[in-house]
Amino acid sequence: MTPSTLTALSPLDGRYAAKVETLRPIFSEFGLIKRRVLVEVRWLLALAEEKAVAEVGSISDGTRQYLMTLADGFSSQDGERVKTIEATTNHDVKAVEYWLKEKIGAHAELGTAKEFVHFACTSEDINNLAYALMLRDARDSVLLPSIDKTIAKLREMAHAFAAQPMLSRTHGQTASPTTLGKEIANVVARLQRQRKQIAAVELCGKINGAVGNYNAHAIAYPDVDWAAFGQRFVESLGLPWTAYTTQIEPHDNIAELCDAMRRLNTILIDLSRDIWGYISVGYFRQALKAGEIGSSTMPHKVNPIDFENAEGNLGIANALLAHFAEKLPISRWQRDLTDSTVLRALGTAFGHTQIALDSLLRGLGKLQVNADRLDADLDASWEVLAEAVQTVMRRYGLPEPYEQLKALTRGQGITRDSLRGFIETLQLPGDAKQRLLALTPAGYTGLAESLARKI
Repeated sequence: MTPSTLTALSPLDGRYAAKVETLRPIFSEFGLIKRRVLVEVRWLLALAEEKAVAEVGSISDGTRQYLMTLADGFSSQDGERVKTIEATTNHDVKAVEYWLKEKIGAHAELGTAKEFVHFACTSEDINNLAYALMLRDARDSVLLPSIDKTIAKLREMAHAFAAQPMLSRTHGQTASPTTLGKEIANVVARLQRQRKQIAAVELCGKINGAVGNYNAHAIAYPDVDWAAFGQRFVESLGLPWTAYTTQIEPHDNIAELCDAMRRLNTILIDLSRDIWGYISVGYFRQALKAGEIGSSTMPHKVNPIDFENAEGNLGIANALLAHFAEKLPISRWQRDLTDSTVLRALGTAFGHTQIALDSLLRGLGKLQVNADRLDADLDASWEVLAEAVQTVMRRYGLPEPYEQLKALTRGQGITRDSLRGFIETLQLPGDAKQRLLALTPAGYTGLAESLARKI
């Protein structure tokens, strides 16, 4: 079959290809190779600046610019050439090294530097830095902006619906009223915390040789402080330095990022299910789209498909993120290769998360509050004021307030009139009794409105 979005094995490259377009330059194999080239070029330039490594020779500004152009201007044709070389070497990082040597071999000023491409490096010196750069780019340029858009939309809704009373349900039963805006504000607060933790994860790197001891570096140039050199190099890429490693950077930081993303995704699953439920009971309507069909057999249906899509994709992402977090920090002895194939799937988890965020935003944009339905549920639930009555009774020392209200309300239908009749019998100060008599379920929302407006 001819490769196309229709015949793609993964929905990320098929049905959802347009939704993950921003991730493709980062997490594709092209994106990985391009960052490998960047690391190799920057390593060669760093060696050229170290006086003790005199054999590299000095590099002029023009030649420096030439080298950086190889990295920054790395094209799909360049990537194809690297893959052609890999077909012979059967080693992806070595293919990058050979491609770079091809590019500089005939350059007059770089002739003596050719064999310092990939100098003293193991493949993982290049790979760990390339992946760290990929993850940083994906997080900072794609994931965090999408999270911020979601938080902004939810905050807008929290403010817009801050005063809209809503019946709470704890254990699925009627409970003290809240406001729709306050319930959305709860989600905003949770997402803000996880967003901060995602942004704070340090995506680290190392460049210390075959088993983390600078063995080759030190035998070739014993007078260089290679640990300090390596730290400066890693930090020059904008990455924190990992000082102690085996052959691989231990990936603890990637596990931290995956766990933080999972927590955020779990909050979004919780939100998706709650909104789905509120649509089901009629608290929200969904804006209609001309030509859209909800069911192939039931013409009346307007399904909450955006929230279902979000939930499903978040579940796939979390399954992958959980595996990454559990597997990547584990490597037999000084190195095994199981992380290599797993790391290549990082973009898949980001992709499904991105699709979910897109679906969630689209779904939130369709919601219309059905105030009549919300108000009707409140007006049918006068029993929720039992909490208010018994608490005021406690303040003024009336006997067995909880037990009296339990006997009056538990498992029984309570109306406005029956509750008012009970309040009239209480020996309460006049102002306290009047507050209770004037209270309605819609008016018993505490500080919910002000809390929602402060988020």
